[in-house]
Amino acid sequence: MIARPIRMQDDTGNGGGNANRGTSVITRTKPKTKKPSLYRVLLLNDDYTPMEFVIHILERFFQKDLEAATRIMLHVHNHGVGECGVFTYEVAETKVSQVMDFAKQHQHPLQCVMEKK
Repeated sequence: MIARPIRMQDDTGNGGGNANRGTSVITRTKPKTKKPSLYRVLLLNDDYTPMEFVIHILERFFQKDLEAATRIMLHVHNHGVGECGVFTYEVAETKVSQVMDFAKQHQHPLQCVMEKK
């Protein structure tokens, strides 16, 4: 990057037309990129959604294998809530919408939410 000297006004306000004029260097700093915030996608337990349906949700929308999906489903069942994954805001929002729509289509009251990590 090239830095160019600039003319500064002196105290008299005449644009630096006398011997007291000074120069200064302006440099631009490269902005640092910030990592996006992450969000946890959580399934909430209810007394009506079949365990097999929850496993299917985990396999289909979160790419979990049968063993991992079963483990998460049992955690949701025993503790009331379980984490399906951690994603950026847009991805987490999409996953929550997909799960909620799919559950509604199949007439299950399954709830899926996201929270900032």
